Amino acid sequence: MEILLEEFYKTDLHIDKYHDRKVFIDEKSYQINGITKSGKTQLVKSYLLAHKKNSYLYIDCNDIRIEFDELNKILNKFCQENRIDILVLDNYKESIKFPNVSQLLITSEHKYNIPEIDQIDLYPLDYEEFLAYEHKYDSSALNHFFQLGGLPVMHKLYIDERNTYLQQVFQIALDDVEFDILTMCAKFNSQKLSAFMIYERLKTKRKISKDKLYKSFEALLEKKYIHLVEKYNHTKATKKIYLCDTSLKSALSIEKNFGRLFENMVYLELLKKSRDAYYEDEIDFYLPNKDEIILCKPFTDERRLFKKLESIEAFLFTHSIQKITVITMNKEGSVSHPLASVNIIPFDIWALGD
Repeated sequence: MEILLEEFYKTDLHIDKYHDRKVFIDEKSYQINGITKSGKTQLVKSYLLAHKKNSYLYIDCNDIRIEFDELNKILNKFCQENRIDILVLDNYKESIKFPNVSQLLITSEHKYNIPEIDQIDLYPLDYEEFLAYEHKYDSSALNHFFQLGGLPVMHKLYIDERNTYLQQVFQIALDDVEFDILTMCAKFNSQKLSAFMIYERLKTKRKISKDKLYKSFEALLEKKYIHLVEKYNHTKATKKIYLCDTSLKSALSIEKNFGRLFENMVYLELLKKSRDAYYEDEIDFYLPNKDEIILCKPFTDERRLFKKLESIEAFLFTHSIQKITVITMNKEGSVSHPLASVNIIPFDIWALGD
């Protein structure tokens, strides 16, 4: 193992042109969590490359040559002898014992309970981060965002490679039950869906126990491959399900519904802005902390919008809603309403706002 550690220590790190993310690493120790291909490795390598090469050690724990029992015996001694200040354990395995170093950075899909280090959640790119990859910011940028989603690696792939690449990557990252659940969620994204409903559908296609499915469903939630939104004040009601990235919709499903994909994209922006959101009948997202509701209407006209507002007036009155935001693809304006201000905002303007 010492020979392998020497190899890791001497190997030059390389990353393609790196675009800064909204999260960053300072001198503290961190556990960086995120789905596969969310950019965890690029984030830590970018940080390491700003330091002297002899001050850090980068280990990809997925390297099949690593014998973890042997690694635990010599890692601390190796770090002390080579005066390692920063240790990165990429794709961290729980069996690895931490050596005594000034700064420890670990990356994982799982959140481990490690009190001594802070946690960073790294999501796929939001729209503002995505724009850093665009050659110019114009009307084509939003269309590219719909096509590519928020996984940075998608910018390097030809259009005919993207879906098969994602299928392969996620099949490797997940076990077979988790992957089947994710595929089902892609089919029903932005709709009400429960673990039991998934079980009822999958058991007709494959042999599976309810216990295994429920555990796999919880694992996907914990690793943030899927997200659930509750109905407001109805915790037992069936929740709505959203994908971790919109690119998975076309990669894992042939179902086409632009409105639901658009709603999923809006939800991910809310998630990355740490906005507490709920759904309600006829209402896409209710933000109680802001007395605001959000309606996702990529293509809408005033006549349909007025009908929608009429259908939710009881909710507006009961909850003293002050603001209604209607998010569209490109329409902008406002509508007069006696109970709340109604603003129609294109997605790109809304996503880049506060």
